[in-house]
Parts: sequence; C-alpha cells; structure tokens
Amino acid sequence: MTVLKSITRLGAAGALSGVLVAALAAPVVSGAGIGAKSVADTFNDLPPAPREEPLSQVTRLVDRTGRTFAQFYEANRTVVPLDKVSAVMRRAIVAIEDARFYEHGGLDVIGTLRALITNTQAGGIKQGGSSLTQQLVKNILVESARTEAERDRARAPNLARKITELRLALALERKYRKDEILEKYLNIAYFGAGAHGVEAAARRFFSTTAAELTLTQAATLAGAVRAPYSTDPSIGQEHRARLKMRRDLVLDRMAGLKLITQAQAAEAKASPLNIRLRPEPGGCAQSDHPYYCLYVHRELMTNEVFGATADVRRARLARGGLVVRTSLDPRAQRAADQAIRQRVSAEDTEVAAEAMIEPGTGWIKAMAASKRFGRNPGNKKNGPRTTFNLVADVRHGGGQGLQAGSTFKVFTLATALQQGWRFDDGFDTPGVMTPAQGYRDCSGRPVNDPGTEIHNASGEGKGGPHSISTGTWKSVNIFYMMLERKVGLCNVVKTAKALGVTRADGTPLREVPTFTLGVNEMDPLTVAASFAAFAARGRYCEPLAITEIVDRDGRRTHVSPACEQVIDRQVADAVNWVLTGVFDKGTMKGQDLDRPAAGKTGTNNGYTSAWFAGYTPHLAAAVSVGDIRGSYKHPLTDVRIGDQYYGSVQGASLPGPIWVDSMRAALRHTEAKGFPGPDMSRFGGGNTPGLEEGEEEAGEENGRRGRHRAYAKRHRKLLRWLFGHGARPHESRAHESRPHESRPYEGPLREGRPPEARRRHGDGHRRDAAPRHRRDRH
Repeated sequence: MTVLKSITRLGAAGALSGVLVAALAAPVVSGAGIGAKSVADTFNDLPPAPREEPLSQVTRLVDRTGRTFAQFYEANRTVVPLDKVSAVMRRAIVAIEDARFYEHGGLDVIGTLRALITNTQAGGIKQGGSSLTQQLVKNILVESARTEAERDRARAPNLARKITELRLALALERKYRKDEILEKYLNIAYFGAGAHGVEAAARRFFSTTAAELTLTQAATLAGAVRAPYSTDPSIGQEHRARLKMRRDLVLDRMAGLKLITQAQAAEAKASPLNIRLRPEPGGCAQSDHPYYCLYVHRELMTNEVFGATADVRRARLARGGLVVRTSLDPRAQRAADQAIRQRVSAEDTEVAAEAMIEPGTGWIKAMAASKRFGRNPGNKKNGPRTTFNLVADVRHGGGQGLQAGSTFKVFTLATALQQGWRFDDGFDTPGVMTPAQGYRDCSGRPVNDPGTEIHNASGEGKGGPHSISTGTWKSVNIFYMMLERKVGLCNVVKTAKALGVTRADGTPLREVPTFTLGVNEMDPLTVAASFAAFAARGRYCEPLAITEIVDRDGRRTHVSPACEQVIDRQVADAVNWVLTGVFDKGTMKGQDLDRPAAGKTGTNNGYTSAWFAGYTPHLAAAVSVGDIRGSYKHPLTDVRIGDQYYGSVQGASLPGPIWVDSMRAALRHTEAKGFPGPDMSRFGGGNTPGLEEGEEEAGEENGRRGRHRAYAKRHRKLLRWLFGHGARPHESRAHESRPHESRPYEGPLREGRPPEARRRHGDGHRRDAAPRHRRDRH
C-alpha cells in the first residue's frame, strides 16, 4: 500500500487532520506544482512561537483559615508546575500521545508513519499522529482566540492549518525545553467533565491531586484527552465504558513501551474506574456561604482598583486564577447560621439576617440569613430561597432594608454625651408628644411635624422623669424625641454619618424628627459596623471582607483596614457603660451573654421589623427580622416563626436571643474582656428632678405586680374554671396559640413607605397619626 493511498483511506476515515505533517506534505505540495525550494523555505523560515495568553484559571474565595468557600471560573483550571504532576501521569500521557516526544524536534516522522499505518489498518484512531508540541500549539491558538472565527480557524481540518501548526510547533521547540512543553500541555489540555488541565482533572475525576495520581488514575486521564466529550464520566455509563476502553489502551501502550510490566498492566486493567466525581461549583448560588460570597463578588465587580472597566473586572475574576483571601471566620459563620436556623425556618415569610464584624478592623466575620440563596422553584416570589443579599445594602445585592427602630437612639445618646450630658441628667416627659417645633435638618430647614403624636410603649404611657441612663435602658421614645431636639437633629445625623450610617437603598438619610426612632431603612452589616465603632472606643472602620489578593504568579496585594477616630474615646466609653445596662436593667434583662456586652433593641412602627445590635470588645453583630413580602403590609404580629408563636415580635423576643446565641458560640474560645470604665468625673452624676421618687414608686408598683402575677400563676387553673375560661381544676389540657392564616402575596419585596394608618415607634411605641415625611420632601 502506498503512502498516498494510506492518506486517502485515512482521510476518508476522518483522520486527515492528524497525519498531514511536513514529511508527508512535501510530496503532496510538490505534486501540486510547488517547488522543493518553497517547501524547504516553509520549514526553514519559521515564524515566532505562537502568542500565549495567560491560561484561564479558577479564582477562589477562601476564609481566614484558607478553606475555599466559593470559586469563579470560565474554565475550571489550576495551573501546576511539572514537579507537582506524578511521574506515572507524565509517562502515561507521553506513551499514548507522543511516545517519541523526547527524541524528536517537534515532528516525529517515525511516529507519524506508525500512527498512519496503525490507524489505517484499524479503520479509526488508535494512535495520535500529531506530536504533543503540535497539540499544544492547537490548544494555544484556541485558548488565545479572541473571536469565534479565530477559534474555528485554529480547529479547521485542512492542510493549510496543519502546515501552520507544524511550523509553529517547530518554533515552539526552539523556544522551550521538552519538560516545559510537557508542563504547558498538561495544564492546557481538556480532559472532560469541565476539567481543564491535569490538576483540575485529578480533582474532578478522582477527588485527588495531580501529584498523587496512581497508575490506573493516570492511565484514565491520559485516555480521556483524545476524546474528552465521548468519554466524559459525568454523562453516563456508556461514556464511562468508553473511558475504560481508552484507559486499558493506555495501559497496553505503556506495557508495550516497557514503562510498566505486563503484570502491572493486567492488574490495572482488571480494576474498575473508581471514578469519584467531585463537584466543582461555580458562583455564589453554589457557595457554602452565599451571602458572604455575594458581598465579595459585588466588591470586586464595582471597585476600580480591581480593574478599570466592568468587563476587565469580570474577565479577571473569571479567568485570573486569583486567590481572594477574606476575613470570613468559620466559627462565627457557623454560630450565626445555627442561631438563626434554630428559630427561623427558610419556609417562613419572616426572615432573619445577621452580620458580624470585628471592632477596630472592620473585618466581616460572618453574614447569615434564614433563607437559602437562589431562585425558588418556578421563580416564585415566596419560598425557601431568595436572590437578595438580606444581610447587605443594595450596592452589595441587598434589598431596600428595614427601618432600624430604636437602635438609632444610640446616635442621640453619643451626641448628648459629647455635648456634656451626664448619666443622671434628664427631664420630665409627658405621656404624649407632638414634634411641632425645634427640629431642623442639616440644611437649616425646619422639618417639624405638628400633625403627628408620639406615644410611649405600654407601661410608660403616663410619661414621667427619665435620665440619659433610664431613658436608654427602657428605650423611652418621648424622652429620646425630646433629647434629640435639645442636642439638635442635625448633630445627631452627623454623628450617625460619622459612624458609617447610610440607607440600604443608597438614597440620602431622611432627616426628620423621628430620625432617633429609626425611621431610616438599614441593613444588618451597616448597623453592625456602626456599633462596632463604640466597641473600638470611637474608631469607625469601613466593613471589609477582602484581606488579600494573590495573583497567579504569587504576587500579593494586602488590603488594609480603612479606619478613622470619629468619636471621642471617652465618649465611646460612656456609651458602652450605658448600653451594658440594657442587659441587666433594660429591655434585654435576663438574657445574659456570660461576658461584658453592650447593645440596643429596636422594635419598629407597628411591629413592622425588629432588631438587636450589640457588641463585646472582640465582636459586634446586628440581627434584623422582617417579612420578605413587605414589612408594612405584613407586620410581625400574630405570627408563627419557626416553631414559636408570637403575639408580636420585639427586639428582645427574637433578634435578641439570636444575637445572644450566635455571639456566645462565636466567642466560645475567646477570653472574656471588659470595656474600659467611663470617666466618672466627666460623665458621672447629673440631675433629673423627680427621678428618684419616681423610681421608688415604680419599684413599689413592680413589687405589687410581681406578687399579683405569682398569685395568679399559682391559682391559674382554679381561676380559669371559676370564670369559665378553661378546664376544671383537676383536668389537664395542652393549650397552644394558633397563628392567623397566612395571607397571599400582596406587594413587592420591600415597600418604600408605610400606609396611612396608626403606627408604633421605637420598641413597640404607638403613635396616633401616620408620618407626614415623604421621600419627595426629604
């Protein structure tokens, strides 16, 4: 059989692109009228080696321990040096693809003729005709192609492409050593199942590394390269059967070349494939910590430091092979996840979200929410999943947020202490207040609201004297509305802004009289960062998730915290002293963290949302709860959340316990530390007329109420029977309050403004008229 006849038959079998190499091309082009000198010039005047773009690699997000929790890629590839690839893998790929690789200079005439004869006799491809260097050239041209037309030209099965490929292969052999070429080939080749390069293939096929591949595993991967799509083990059993045939062919070839013994080959062929497919999820929806992932992703996509344009940033993330180190603390994240999961179900329309931040650095330690991240079946609006980052603001993928309630009183407290108020300074308060005068925004414009009445919560409706301390511990609305007027609304707004407070939707803060009652919609991360500044003695740090970026060449870019002293240290110490009283004298009494802690509850208008924000010297956190269908249309009253029924959700009834449990677990291995004591010569003392007498009277009243409650508890069954409200005294019957039936979806994920109806402010405090503040005015 002549060579030309062999070429003809092999071309008919679909293998023309694998055998038309220079040694065979010369007589063909000569027969076509091209002189021998032209052929010689074609292979003597070589072009430069092909342009090589950096290979597309996986970008990984890792937590503070170095564990990967998310990844992004255009091609699942991790480049490794040749010494990180097992020797048996190197031998296997050379044996099946280019046995004379270390002997030829880019063109293996003997190997090509052998492949020509073997494949022609078999009627198909049994051995490769192109050298490894030629295959590398083809992969380089495909990888670096900028358009689909360029990619098509790099794959075109014609003589012109093969001659160009060969000339570039000879040029490549002049540029690199053999081991360098083999390393490049092993990193660029596609092995199937979405795995590009030998390291990704080892992880994907066998859940191992390229350095630890065994003989049978190496032979399997070497066999997959020739036909990665028809042997893809992730598709089905037929593909796996073809992959096993290819593996056995590699083993026979290695034995024939005496790279292994016949006995080793037989033993390996008798073993199953033992494929252990390892998932290689991409993007945040498949991340272990999706909300944290989404925050980091938005940071990278919107920060010009990461790239001049959005396209550049997107390409760098998808192809860059970066390691993005973050401040994510696995212990804190696990603590937040578990604390939320124990009390709020993903199926609930009510959602809980929590952010944890380290004071003094701004490093974000955890971001958790009760909903799973992603789309609901059928793209339904309500379900166990959400596409909103419930922990963050709109810029980082969040929604419009929830009104922060009485957590905002801390900014008025800090402003008053800065202006010279003392812990026991205060004044008498009425039972009802109308903010009709004395309020100006930071432009100097009056923003009074004479049509609104502010009431305190039940138990404090009579008004009375309150000091800075008692007004905070009891979260007294009217006291704080009056205090805000005395210290200046604009001054309170400036304090909040200095502590990083911005609205979740990115619009300007609403500078209105009820600012101190938390009328602005916030996200947990922003609130946690502002409270962390008090733990850091007045040093505010911008929330920071990325601590370092390591590029594909190992160059490191460290990201330093962005911090500023915005509150006087002594003022911060004084705020901390007051807020510690919330746990033993105020709205969180009885919920102990077992270590020094400070914080503030927040229950919003008509129970539309509930918050708790607090901190220790080591960690700050904020928890929010609201209905994902719309907080104003669906207040937190008469609801079942998780397995608990709530007549109304307040800051201390659900967000508070979540905060306590998560913080206790997150700090379990951290030594307890107290806050620096306040300067009592500056903040101690003060005067509130009538306060002591009122507290004594209140104490006596509380004693009477306590005795009454104890009596009622002891005789509850008897009283129920006497008044016809329960079983007879000797009967025992389980009683469980039932929630109202759930209402259908009535509106968007978030509403911008409460309906015109009666409202509650602060920690469940009622007012009689709707707010007259409108977005178009403020």
